[in-house]
Amino acid sequence: PTPTATLFSSRIRPSSVFFFAGGDQPLESLTPDVFLRITQINLLGTMLACKHAIPVMREQKSGSIVNISSVAAVGNYPLVAYKATKSAMIAFTRQLAIDNATFGIRANVILPGLIDTPMAVDTRVRATGKTREQISAERSARVPMGRMGTGWDIGYASLYLASDEASFVTGVVFPVDGGATAKISGA
Repeated sequence: PTPTATLFSSRIRPSSVFFFAGGDQPLESLTPDVFLRITQINLLGTMLACKHAIPVMREQKSGSIVNISSVAAVGNYPLVAYKATKSAMIAFTRQLAIDNATFGIRANVILPGLIDTPMAVDTRVRATGKTREQISAERSARVPMGRMGTGWDIGYASLYLASDEASFVTGVVFPVDGGATAKISGA
């Protein structure tokens, strides 16, 4: 059997969780190649994973898909390719939820806020010349809870959405952002 069939036959509920790999630019300098690369990273990979997981989930009449978007999808964010693809991730996931609910498949999307990761913080340290402590303090000050989230915060939200405890939860856009989207009108 294929690795995918082996994974699914082991009774593990498949979930697709993907993170952004960077490279976006403001619209004025955005090239088609960069836009396509970000689209491939943020959408194509998720689409392909879901395309191959959904038939197995339909056959077993259950499953949970947890995708990762960003609060950038619903707030002001200057990098348009990232924002556009993360907005599309929300629409994609909600459509998956609608199309597959009758098969017992749930699909939800997490919107991480400012998370303390090397990619998010250390990249800004290198770009600005500021210290990690300065960047962390600036980012934490933008969060109503006064601190950035951690990978664990996203992991625990993912575990909940993938679990049987969330058996009646589908099509949900789930901010994990320390209250940041609560400040956005209409989010």
